[in-house]
Amino acid sequence: MRCLKCNSLEDKVIDSRSSKDGLSIRRRRECLECSHRFTTYEQVERNEFQVIKRDSIREPFRPEKLLSGMIKSCEKRPVPIGVLEAAVEEIANELAAENLKEIPSRMIGPKVMGKLKHIDQVAFVRYASVYRQFEDVGEFIDEIQSLERQPINEGLQPDLF
Repeated sequence: MRCLKCNSLEDKVIDSRSSKDGLSIRRRRECLECSHRFTTYEQVERNEFQVIKRDSIREPFRPEKLLSGMIKSCEKRPVPIGVLEAAVEEIANELAAENLKEIPSRMIGPKVMGKLKHIDQVAFVRYASVYRQFEDVGEFIDEIQSLERQPINEGLQPDLF
């Protein structure tokens, strides 16, 4: 790794450990030229794939774009960023498991909505309104009523008593 301070390529690894999520390795390094210490992260490289948008334009899949959309839908909601990052990671892993070179955006949106439905229902309705292109208030009402008909603890442990 190139030292940020002196641009030297000579360094040594002082410490290595698994990151909190277990999906990357954190390494502390020390430059052998100037003794500057810095941190690097190593993670598995996924097979890159293209997303086919509604208008048939193709663009590389970017998890940060997915996270940005989820953050917008959770604006002013009590949802920790770590929960959203974990959801994005799960979605990216699910998509990578498909082993496709091109994935239609219509496969990604429902995965995001499924995660948001369990994270925060207000965020789910916000995201769904953009993804499904709601045209009027009636569509919002229909979506909210469908949420009300579903059990609150859907996907969670059932009540014991």
